[in-house]
Amino acid sequence: MYSRISNLVLGFHGCDRSVALKILHSNGTLHLEKSYNDYDWLGNGIYFWENNPERALEFARDGVINKRLTKGKITEPFVICAVIDLGHCLNLLDSLFLKELKKTYELMKISGYELPVNEYPDDSGYFLKRNLDCAVIETLHSLKRKKKERLFDSVRGVFVEGKELYPSAGFREKNHIQLCIRNPNCIKGYFHLQEISPGYPIP
Repeated sequence: MYSRISNLVLGFHGCDRSVALKILHSNGTLHLEKSYNDYDWLGNGIYFWENNPERALEFARDGVINKRLTKGKITEPFVICAVIDLGHCLNLLDSLFLKELKKTYELMKISGYELPVNEYPDDSGYFLKRNLDCAVIETLHSLKRKKKERLFDSVRGVFVEGKELYPSAGFREKNHIQLCIRNPNCIKGYFHLQEISPGYPIP
């Protein structure tokens, strides 16, 4: 009853400029491509940074330097924005869904499923390849499908990433909320980043 996230959210996607312009000039006929990597943090879908254009741009810029990060698809970093209705969301900031995900992991474990592992921790010990998390999330989606239960339209997760902001801080430099959109109809429209109008406050 209380797990539905109300209202719309803004999502920001870091990509190559050519990809963004193709979407923006398609008159609503095209979407960003879904990601199907077995290490995707929130499973398969279209990824966005929630209310965080700076982090999306940083990701795109990092992709120019580290070709492996984006498979060499980014040469001119750009950010495309989207208005998103999360719909039926697997919200991993909600205890209800965290318990459901943990139960899925336990089922995989006792079934004899060969569990993958999360790999490549960065300097802060943060795993950059989420093979285990991806497998658990995708298994949950699969179980929902087999039981003919309502499928999730999106997945939302918080990530504590990067170096401490200051010694013994509980905050990290790259903390963010990430969105994975499985149902493209959740995306109500794409748009350019808007320049700030000088002389006016930001509401």
